[in-house]
Amino acid sequence: MRITSIEWQKVFVPYANPNVWGGGRRFGPTRLVVTAHTDVGLVGYGETLCLLQFTEPVLVRTIIPIAIGLDPHDVEHLYRKVEGAGFYHHKRAMVFALAAVEMACWDLVGKAAGAPLHKLWGGKYRERIEMIAYLFVSDPEKVAAEARHYVDRGFRTIKLKTGVDERSDVPIAKAVREAVGPDIRNRADVNGAWTPGTAKRMISRLAPFDLEYVEQPLVHDDLLGHAQLRRWSPVPIALDESAYTTADVLNIIRAEAADVILLDPHEAGGLWQARKAASICEAAGIPVTLHSGGELGCSTAAYLHLAWSTPNMFLAIDGQQHNQADDVVPIPRCSATTTAVSWSPVARGSACLWTRPNLPATRPKRFAKRIWTCNGPNGSPKNPLIDRRPQRSVGPHEVRCGRTT
Repeated sequence: MRITSIEWQKVFVPYANPNVWGGGRRFGPTRLVVTAHTDVGLVGYGETLCLLQFTEPVLVRTIIPIAIGLDPHDVEHLYRKVEGAGFYHHKRAMVFALAAVEMACWDLVGKAAGAPLHKLWGGKYRERIEMIAYLFVSDPEKVAAEARHYVDRGFRTIKLKTGVDERSDVPIAKAVREAVGPDIRNRADVNGAWTPGTAKRMISRLAPFDLEYVEQPLVHDDLLGHAQLRRWSPVPIALDESAYTTADVLNIIRAEAADVILLDPHEAGGLWQARKAASICEAAGIPVTLHSGGELGCSTAAYLHLAWSTPNMFLAIDGQQHNQADDVVPIPRCSATTTAVSWSPVARGSACLWTRPNLPATRPKRFAKRIWTCNGPNGSPKNPLIDRRPQRSVGPHEVRCGRTT
């Protein structure tokens, strides 16, 4: 089996509530969705985060020309060839684009084997996966009401955005704890907004509200600062932005800089790299979970297979499906089933076992009513409901783009 061509599309899906964080405001995820065709007629789908402008050019100019002609089973070979194309100096510049094609490869592998990916990765380790409710509201009264709403729907873990405003961080944590009681897990994501001194002061004030962990309190490359903070902090320290590649994860462990590590296949360069990173953490006795960048159906499917088959991924995984207006994959939304993912249990904070390969055999629905193509600057939507044909690469030295007129 060989990859003969790859199509790609960039889509924007609005959030119901904007994502407000220490670095600004985001109105929805921008994602690259790829379709890989093979010489045996199988079609694989992949997806990645398209947060940065260079992701699509790297996909088109480097990843796709290397991937065409390869056997999709050879994901490790694909990663090494992309590294060898010059990205061994700039791994963080390649990982997003590579992850989309690598996911499509695994989709093809699962379909060729007629087996779900968790069975190819060691089998089912757990029956159900817990997912978080991600809250972006900065008003204590409103966020408390929203937290109660999600707990009533079945969520058992709440994630709060902190680091936006010191004046609201503590009141938010206090309001949510009082609203949901002592048995619900709460975690806080700072996105690197604090200095070491601020982190100590804020963690001291947040500690009484029994946080599961504080995520990325300092800038991503300050491992020494995180290690010093971890030795002092009464609250566990989790790292996300610091933990893209397997080398990043190893350096975190060597520095003793984290109690928990959030992995992201899109930031690692693929599902296989995320699995290797999880194994490194397992050997060090560190639990892992999954970071959310606004996954659509393709990545959600892959996340669930990772969580089912990874022993030390026992913490609730991040997800924002409950805050997204729509999806690119037509998934049933009415009831749970063991043959496809149902959005109903996902919305309730857990997901049932998915026994099919990575994605349905049918072609995903590219544009639902509220999905926009991305033509504006920085991944923002320019015009809604623009119908564009997928762009297509047909050979290692030929790239064509098809568009509607």
